[in-house]
Amino acid sequence: MGIFKFALNKGKDIIAERNKVAEKAIRKEVEDLGLDDELGNDFKVTVEGKQVKLEGKVPDQATKEKLILAAGNVSGVAEVDDGMKVKSKAKVGESVFHTVKSGDSLSKIAKKYYGDAMRYPDIFDANTPMLKHPDKIYPGQVLRIPGA
Repeated sequence: MGIFKFALNKGKDIIAERNKVAEKAIRKEVEDLGLDDELGNDFKVTVEGKQVKLEGKVPDQATKEKLILAAGNVSGVAEVDDGMKVKSKAKVGESVFHTVKSGDSLSKIAKKYYGDAMRYPDIFDANTPMLKHPDKIYPGQVLRIPGA
């Protein structure tokens, strides 16, 4: 046997079907987390391979960042393309994103970014509803660190 070559864009398009299923699953994740409450009809989720593109208007910077994390912390997603616009005129700075490493805890992360391990509830609160418990983080997960 060996390697066989095929026309890339010919034949049955099961990749597009798989992407549509992934788009619906990510939208359901957004709904299950309650992040869709203030999203308009123009909010779109598009999946192309390992990349998710989010488009539309969102109420504020925190919601925008939570949507990015909700889509990005899904198995099989390597990138999130942020095409969202924030409706709020409030000048709130973007958060820092932190990728959890083995041995990390919210208090250890709080110590790193704020100089105070007891500020771990700030990080937990910034990542709800994605986080259900402060001790339930895992290596590779991306968290938002507000005001860092």
